[in-house]
Amino acid sequence: METILGIDLGTTNSEVSVIRDNDVVVIEKEGLRLLPSVVGIDLAGNLLVGHPAKNQAVLYPERTVKSIKRKMGEDIRIQLGDREYSPPEISAMILRTLRSYAEESLGQKISKAVITVPAFFNDTQREATRLAGELAGLDVVRIINEPTAASLVYNADSSSRETLLVYDLGGGTFDVSIVRVEEGVLEVLASHGDTHLGGDDFDQLLFDYVCDTFKKQHKVDLRETPVAVSRVLQAVEEAKKRLSTEPFTQVKEEFIAEKDGVSLHLDMELNRNQYEEQILPLLEKTLTCLNDALNDAQLHPDDIDKVIMVGGASRTPIVHQLLESRLGNKLHGEIDPDLCVTMGAAVQGGLISGAKVGRVLIDITSHTLGTSVFDERYNSPFIFSPIIKRNTPIPCSRSNVYGTVFDNQDAVEVSVYQGEADDVRQNVLIGDFYLKGLAKVPRGNQIVCRFDLDINGILHVTAIEKSTGLADNIIVENALTEHKPEDSLSFREHLKDFFEEEETVPVELEADSETTTDKDFADRLGLAEGWEERYDKAAALIQRATAFISKVTGDDKHEIETRIKELVDAINRNDSDQVNSITSPLEDLLYYLEDSV
Repeated sequence: METILGIDLGTTNSEVSVIRDNDVVVIEKEGLRLLPSVVGIDLAGNLLVGHPAKNQAVLYPERTVKSIKRKMGEDIRIQLGDREYSPPEISAMILRTLRSYAEESLGQKISKAVITVPAFFNDTQREATRLAGELAGLDVVRIINEPTAASLVYNADSSSRETLLVYDLGGGTFDVSIVRVEEGVLEVLASHGDTHLGGDDFDQLLFDYVCDTFKKQHKVDLRETPVAVSRVLQAVEEAKKRLSTEPFTQVKEEFIAEKDGVSLHLDMELNRNQYEEQILPLLEKTLTCLNDALNDAQLHPDDIDKVIMVGGASRTPIVHQLLESRLGNKLHGEIDPDLCVTMGAAVQGGLISGAKVGRVLIDITSHTLGTSVFDERYNSPFIFSPIIKRNTPIPCSRSNVYGTVFDNQDAVEVSVYQGEADDVRQNVLIGDFYLKGLAKVPRGNQIVCRFDLDINGILHVTAIEKSTGLADNIIVENALTEHKPEDSLSFREHLKDFFEEEETVPVELEADSETTTDKDFADRLGLAEGWEERYDKAAALIQRATAFISKVTGDDKHEIETRIKELVDAINRNDSDQVNSITSPLEDLLYYLEDSV
């Protein structure tokens, strides 16, 4: 059985697990299971990840990056040492370290992983996570939601139906998911959350309180000194943890500042009641998400059989009080809330590799996906037309039909949005493209817009002129335009400077348009001229399939060859319906075979 890592890439801490002898094993390094999600470069130019980076942050905050997960999916560069990196590149350093720990512990090279993300991560954030895994030399075989992963490790009674509510309050994100378990099948009924709500926000409230109090006492603002900021943040983070078990705690930092040549010391008492009053408005937001999830699942609190607590911030006593009052259920945290997500990811990896773990996963999309209406029936360009609605089980495919607005209209713009608002301006634009060369006909020319959402949450959008079969498409993962293939290659080469061994799995870069439309390749298969302009998705699939043929034999090889021939014939006939009907089975066949080889 192939080893597949289960990785929780967290805001505050990250962890890695594997399946061994049908049990989940959390990898330790020097007796520690949690790797702080902190990356730094020391004064000598060496890479620091985890505890060394967190320790360095006190003195050199400008050479250290924390909470990078909150930046995933953003088109930004982050200064680290004398270089700038993207969020996926910083995350890759964390993932590469986790992979090294696992390889050292298990005594073998490992190339595959399941990585978890918040349920409310959008497609751009998910693809950024996948890219980070690839940059770390990992084949990311599945991206799954964190609450879903957590529910996999709680042994629900497979002989009866149970409905679980997973409350996941981590360092930077919050998720709540409602999951139904019946006869070993896990089905996510609803998810809600906030990707910028978590323990980091609690830290910030305590930090501001401490700094404001110190300023009143000494007329010195600690927020104006980077080293003081780093020291106070680390101190209040530890104080927050103690307040989960103690009613009072002290925050002490000597020589925190200086005024008129006199050293100033921080010595302040924090109490749990004050802290809980400060964070209550944020916790009320989590209850709003919880109510929305219940409404989406059309359930009442009485319908919940078990409440599962996930994430370090879920240990806060007031969280338990609010949930028990709202739901009337016993809360379950028997499995370490910091570890159950990585353990669930390992279970999912075991499922993929064929381990007998007794769980089947059905996941959902956490956001509605749709397009702005390009249709003669509407007089506004800002109307949102949902195509795949939130909480739809994935993988899934959905289509809508629209009509052109003008006579002889020769092109339509397809803008893909993610969100719940009726006005697209309140949703998130995740991709767009033009379908050009439409037939010159009166307005109302029918355009079919098809959304295909795969098991990893990656969206394929295709627009087809119904009368002619003219088609074009987009893959949402291309929203990360700042990550050019040459940039990724340069980063991987630079990463080798930090890690001695060679990467065991080279990242397969996506072919550029010149590779996809290679004339020799088309001639070899007998494809008609101009085929790549109409069927670029099929083009990429054909190249992927032909490259894979050499890895299989017998019936599998024959089936791939047959599918390729059928697809080439359909392309040459310009039969778009036949092309679409052949594409999906070929994709499924390759997905199955690639996992098994």
